[in-house]
Amino acid sequence: MLNYFIYMLPALILSVIAQLYVNSAYSKWSKVRNYHNLTGTDAAEQLISRLGMNDIRLTRTRGTLSDHYDPRNHTLALSEGVADQPSVAAMAIAAHELGHAQQERDGYGPLKLRSALVPMVNLGSTFGWIMLLLGLMLQLGGLAQLGVILFSAGLVFSLVTLPVELNASKRAKQMLVENGLVVNEEEKKGVASVLNAAALTYVAGLATSLLQLLYFATLARGVGRRN
Repeated sequence: MLNYFIYMLPALILSVIAQLYVNSAYSKWSKVRNYHNLTGTDAAEQLISRLGMNDIRLTRTRGTLSDHYDPRNHTLALSEGVADQPSVAAMAIAAHELGHAQQERDGYGPLKLRSALVPMVNLGSTFGWIMLLLGLMLQLGGLAQLGVILFSAGLVFSLVTLPVELNASKRAKQMLVENGLVVNEEEKKGVASVLNAAALTYVAGLATSLLQLLYFATLARGVGRRN
């Protein structure tokens, strides 16, 4: 258990820093009104209209920062804090989720790859754990190593997710500026701050997946050597 904690400590520290950064950026910029006094819903509606993505349906979702785009039914779900607040943060988050809608429309490669990986990740996260634990308990190195291989699908998913999220943020910044919703340097700074903070959480997730996989691989290799 101690070895696991030592392995995961860097990722844990990064995750805490990322969460503090997200909370700080969102707290600050959710209190700053944007120039056009647009709520997240208003911003989304304007961008949907101007970008010709009229098949997207807006809806609400509970929770804080639970906003997401569902490509299965072309639904953009905004949390109450984003949907109803005329803030810089709300505008940035709504645009980021529309960035995912743009990715789907454009057939963005990493997004298609991430979607294709979902069944593999679900399989790996379930059977990978079982095989890994059984291999360690029964001292079967081959079984443990197979569990590690299956478990590694989560790392691949995290690795692919990072460019998907960074690209969505890049698209968000571009669409806000090009469509006149962001009009001054302060708003640009606020949008960048909110989106960069969110991106750091995905970096932390990738680090967590990588270090966890390395730890399990070390355990499996140890069992293999003893055998």
